[in-house]
Amino acid sequence: MSDGFDYDLVIVGAGVGGHGAALHAVSCGLKTAIIEAGDMGGTCVNRGCIPSKALLAASGRVRELRDAHHLKSLGIQLGSVAFDREAIADHANNLVAKIQGDLTNSLKRLGVDIIRGWGKIAGIQKVSVTTDSGEKTITAKDIILSPGSVPFVPPGIEVDGKTVFTSDQGVKLEWLPDWVAIVGSGYIGLEFSDVYSALGSEITMIEALDQLMPGFDRDIAKLAERVLITGRDIETYVGIYAKRVIPGSPVVIELADFKTKEDVGVIEVDACLVATGRIPATQNLGLDSVGVELDRRNFIPVNDSMAVLSAGEVVPHLWAIGDANGKMMLAHAASAQGIIAVENIRGHHKEVDYHSIPAAAFTHPEISYVGMTEAAAKEKGSAEGFAVAVAKSYFKGNSKALAEGEADGMAKVVYRKDTGEVLGVHIFGIHASDLIHEASAAIANRQSVHSLAHLVHAHPTLSEVLDEAYKRAIAS
Repeated sequence: MSDGFDYDLVIVGAGVGGHGAALHAVSCGLKTAIIEAGDMGGTCVNRGCIPSKALLAASGRVRELRDAHHLKSLGIQLGSVAFDREAIADHANNLVAKIQGDLTNSLKRLGVDIIRGWGKIAGIQKVSVTTDSGEKTITAKDIILSPGSVPFVPPGIEVDGKTVFTSDQGVKLEWLPDWVAIVGSGYIGLEFSDVYSALGSEITMIEALDQLMPGFDRDIAKLAERVLITGRDIETYVGIYAKRVIPGSPVVIELADFKTKEDVGVIEVDACLVATGRIPATQNLGLDSVGVELDRRNFIPVNDSMAVLSAGEVVPHLWAIGDANGKMMLAHAASAQGIIAVENIRGHHKEVDYHSIPAAAFTHPEISYVGMTEAAAKEKGSAEGFAVAVAKSYFKGNSKALAEGEADGMAKVVYRKDTGEVLGVHIFGIHASDLIHEASAAIANRQSVHSLAHLVHAHPTLSEVLDEAYKRAIAS
């Protein structure tokens, strides 16, 4: 410690980003405190990544065991398959409790002070903490803000937490609606449609934009839509938005054309999940005390080193990471940003390479990607004067996928024609979330398809879908 501060570093928010920053700070010898007003572990551990993956794991087993055609092809026959909704919910809740405890204990074990209360900036290098016993001010040489995000609920939608709810309530799986409407077809909507359809619910998916899965590469989205949505007889509305959602029994949803705003009808369902993304939890952080204004979307402005900006200028000793800065709203991106912030606090200039950070939807099969979509790459190529090419390979030609009886899927590599540099990789298929990391490393190291095509992959493995795509790239 230096200059008489209470701490070298104070972190506001104990989600995945704050936790990662704290662990790295302690390993670097910084006396560290972390402030949390809610649940240790933040959204990811308590209401996001962890419980949703537990639900997906359990419901996925139900889907597999009920797929008589698939099992018969493997020579397996089963009788009826039953499940206990409450026990599945308990599986998710127990996992949350375990990981929350592990996270908290790891901080304590390493000597991080955990302060329970609402933390906010009280001036340069000062944080005020409001607790049940009052308010106190602590000082720190540096401060990292990691307040996270909350679900976005569009105007006109009334959430009661029971019949109309967000993912925050959905992961608790307190009941199974016979018919559930899902507003949004991004990661959250897709994953919950996977859970609910596996457990027997009828689903209506409502997407305001003119195509389902708007954030995904189009080739991948078309294939995934055929398997995950059309193949499961999920009713869809595209280019239509939920103008009004009224909780009750039934839930009443008024639909309107997204472009014209004209009413197109009313549906009544048992429940409605609002899966329209997340917004930063950046209110009441005391940023005005240091002259910082949120941007138009309420994100905290930062530079590539994670330093907070005021009118484009760095605010000394103040940093912001995770969903609150809007750079990339993923748990592992927040953790990476926390480490980068600590490195910059130590005077080691580092920046996050967002281009090489992968993302995944844990549906059955999974979707994953890293880098640019084909459309984005072509836009960049047009601006910078290079051509873009694409190579594809399919799980139906992969020996391991065929052995598993899981041949739905595709790998797509987007690359520069001139240098062969990989710009993006997109995968839909079994274990796609694991396979993507080879591509992530390739993009991080700016590798070309020419070198990647000569790597040797174990046979028979799913990883050979990427091997085949690289080889097709250099053969084209």
